[in-house]
Amino acid sequence: MANLIQNEMMKLLARKRLQVIAIIVGILVLLFTYAQYKQVEEQREKLGTSDWRAALQQQIIDIQNRLGSSRMSDDWREQLQVSLKQQQYYLDQNINPTEPGAPSFVRMFIENSSDLFIPLLVMIIASDLVSSEHSLGSVKLLLTRPVKRWKILLSKYITLLLSISVIMAMVGLLAYLISGIIFGYKGINAPVITGFSVEGGNLDTSQVRLISQWEFIMMDFGLVWFVAVVVGTLAFMISVLIRSTAAGMGVMLAALISGAILNEMVSSWESAQYLFMVNLKLTNYLNGVAPPIEGMTLLSSMIVLLVWWAAALMVSFAVFTKQDVY
Repeated sequence: MANLIQNEMMKLLARKRLQVIAIIVGILVLLFTYAQYKQVEEQREKLGTSDWRAALQQQIIDIQNRLGSSRMSDDWREQLQVSLKQQQYYLDQNINPTEPGAPSFVRMFIENSSDLFIPLLVMIIASDLVSSEHSLGSVKLLLTRPVKRWKILLSKYITLLLSISVIMAMVGLLAYLISGIIFGYKGINAPVITGFSVEGGNLDTSQVRLISQWEFIMMDFGLVWFVAVVVGTLAFMISVLIRSTAAGMGVMLAALISGAILNEMVSSWESAQYLFMVNLKLTNYLNGVAPPIEGMTLLSSMIVLLVWWAAALMVSFAVFTKQDVY
């Protein structure tokens, strides 16, 4: 098995997939860093101070002004009201929710990337692992080796898991190093509030607790890694079912984009909570963001994703070990 995994990793590196992903991540982090820097500078010029309390108070005033509009949907109004209460809570507790520094940038970047960008990076690897053997014509040679089919597929899946871990480490490291040049590397032990929960548009602070930022970042990375594994397994299954890499990537891309759209539209469609793409934003539960559908929790979303993961894995092995090769 070790030799099979080593062989798969060598093939992956030879195709330069991870190198391309590193370049993509580096460019995107640079763009986000510049955008964040410009936003901070613009806010400083607007307020005439770099005091985070003044910036937070201005955000509260802006939200209050927006709530005064009569052309706002009830769902959006509820979200703004929850956001207003959260901002006021941070102000009352004298805790900066956006502590300047590379750790805060990493946290922001990973949270915003969890449901689309990182799954897309994983899809680049997963959609190609099996289907590429068909497109290159090497699948017959691969299956003539004196190794059982399930072992061959397992080695590919373990390679996928290793690749996902490398991608996550790459994203975190590049985001920290590049953003730290502009914002500095302080703030790793800054206090962060977690435990907010939203019920019927009301913010519940009874379970709120204070943790260090590095602990919060580790929880973020754990949840995003879990999401990436689920999405990667689904893309892996499609790679087994569809022998065209381009077609497999198209299917996954359509699913991920539709999920991003559905998250804004499914508040009254309760059965949509069982779709995997509606449950990808797990980090929102840590930040107290209202779920797309009332009643969804971190546990329920993880269970839904686990069911999709298990089903995709079973289908992958069942089909690969039985399908004809031609």
